[in-house]
Amino acid sequence: MSRADGVLFDKDGTLFDFHATWSVWAHEVIRDLAEGEAEVMARIAEVAHYDLAARCFRPTSPIVAGTNREAAECLGRALPGRLVEDIETHLMLSAAGAPLAPAVPLAPLLEGLAARGLRLGVMTNDTEYGAKAHLTSAGVLGHFDFVAGFDSGHGAKPAPRPLLAFARAMGLEPARVVMVGDSAHDLIAGRAAGMQTVGVLTGTAVEADLAPLADVVMPDIGHLPDWLLA
Repeated sequence: MSRADGVLFDKDGTLFDFHATWSVWAHEVIRDLAEGEAEVMARIAEVAHYDLAARCFRPTSPIVAGTNREAAECLGRALPGRLVEDIETHLMLSAAGAPLAPAVPLAPLLEGLAARGLRLGVMTNDTEYGAKAHLTSAGVLGHFDFVAGFDSGHGAKPAPRPLLAFARAMGLEPARVVMVGDSAHDLIAGRAAGMQTVGVLTGTAVEADLAPLADVVMPDIGHLPDWLLA
């Protein structure tokens, strides 16, 4: 018997490997926003906690677990005179075309979970537009019963409300739902919602960051099916 009736996934760093997807994307965005000016790129990278030489986010980056709006506000501090709304729109549209790197082959994993009768959802602090664009590009949107972003009307993580919206929409008891994520935001939200929590190491966090908040920490979501049946 499965230990859950539903699984709610974070998107970035969970379904998709964070660095292989978003660290690559971020370098192009920084260059675009700076219009190629090295000094401005350095200024943007500093506020974003992004290593331009290594082309990757540092674990301390406020952008990693934040919403699209919060990311725009962060970058706006390095771009005086630019409207946050314009930066936010640029991030949303460019993120929809990010070079996706699934953490594991997603379709067979999701098909296997659904075959067990599990209801599946995605809750991300990205926009709903971005989430659906990425899941469509990866060919797996149809595997999910619920997809929400920070702008879908339920709020954002680490608040529990968007997670509880999934449980309510699926008619599930929160205790029978597993929240799977790569950040403390994901797991704090899961605990606050009364859900089981699974941490994965395909984001920027290390095991020591996630273990205090998780029922289990896994290398990636490919290990989830065995754990659900344990």
